[in-house]
Amino acid sequence: MDFQMLKSIIEGLLFMAGDEGLNNKQLAEITEQRQEIVQEAINDLQAEMERAKRGIQIVAIAGMYQLATLPDHAPYFERMAYSPSRSSLSQAALETLSIVAYRQPITRVEIEEVRGVKSDRAIQTLVNKDLIEEVGRAEAIGRPILYGTTKSFLDYFGLSAIQELPEASLFEKTDGLEEETQLLFEKLEGRQLTIEDVNETEGGK
Repeated sequence: MDFQMLKSIIEGLLFMAGDEGLNNKQLAEITEQRQEIVQEAINDLQAEMERAKRGIQIVAIAGMYQLATLPDHAPYFERMAYSPSRSSLSQAALETLSIVAYRQPITRVEIEEVRGVKSDRAIQTLVNKDLIEEVGRAEAIGRPILYGTTKSFLDYFGLSAIQELPEASLFEKTDGLEEETQLLFEKLEGRQLTIEDVNETEGGK
């Protein structure tokens, strides 16, 4: 395999792996290359990104390689996360949130199996908004991250406990996604309506 192509493939694989990352052995098995060649490609990619002053970098955490943003750019990511124009949840984020809320703890792969599409961006949005968080690691190959809802999630939807979520016990494992999302959406609509009513009342005083 051409070395440049190998680097390109590794970059794509790390993007697909998200925050779970991949180690040298996994990358070697997937690309069918020797581990020393893969390591050389990773090192070259890291240097290339640094020279080009790219907005992302390859970092190694506990032996797992991940694509990550630069710490110096953190203030801009915070502005994006808390920008008023981004305060509402997209349909993708709401679907992902409903899956986590009703089926937690759950891994990214399990979320994607239910939705049928990649969910990295939706998950990251929900993490940035402090609606979901890492709650542990699954007992599976690679120890994938398990996600669950946060206290901010309860506050966001006006719940005192997760047990107050609309009843979804009759749903099938996957067929209930649309109903779960609708229930969560209605809960959110009710919360927003309450806030608007309060604001209108206060404004009329």
